[in-house]
Amino acid sequence: MNNEIITALIAFAFVSSITPGPNNLMLLTSGTNFGFKHTIPHILGIVTGFTVMVVLVGVGLLQLFDAFPLSYLMLKVLSVAYLFYLAWKIATSAPLENDDTLSESKPKPFTFLQAALFQWVNPKAWAVALTAISVYTPPFHAIINVVMVAVIFGAVTLPSTSAWVLIGAQMRRFLTDPFKLRVFNVCAALLLIGSLYPILFSAKI
Repeated sequence: MNNEIITALIAFAFVSSITPGPNNLMLLTSGTNFGFKHTIPHILGIVTGFTVMVVLVGVGLLQLFDAFPLSYLMLKVLSVAYLFYLAWKIATSAPLENDDTLSESKPKPFTFLQAALFQWVNPKAWAVALTAISVYTPPFHAIINVVMVAVIFGAVTLPSTSAWVLIGAQMRRFLTDPFKLRVFNVCAALLLIGSLYPILFSAKI
């Protein structure tokens, strides 16, 4: 993998990880409702889950999808249904109390494992992973290049996703009114559904 490809890959990784999508909209909402500290496992779960996804797509899943085209439609239906469910959960969620602690009776941000597993039903994650492997991975020394692509994406995704949480955490100070917070959550849920537009009206994920 030469310097030109690496530079182009870094640019693609930055643009795809910093722009709005299911992950970033959920991180923005989590930062607003729960604060940065409680959202750290969510951030790390996204980075780890997506990095693993890129590796697995590179070593075999892409060939599997080519062999079974119907899997694209099945994945799209599952992903869209789950994201509608998450949008409903966001719209009806409530913030932590003033003591900033978590308990069984309070809503909770995503755990590390939940965020990692979410990548497998995240349409944007699939689109980015498939593009990264098919466009930016040279055919020679395939495994090494796949790992390099995954590592680069992980390194770029960490600060990009963290920025969305920081923005949400700053907005939290201005949304102490429960009504304003509810309005924010509903808007975030609608944006999450809106982020599905390219998926619903494209032939592939």
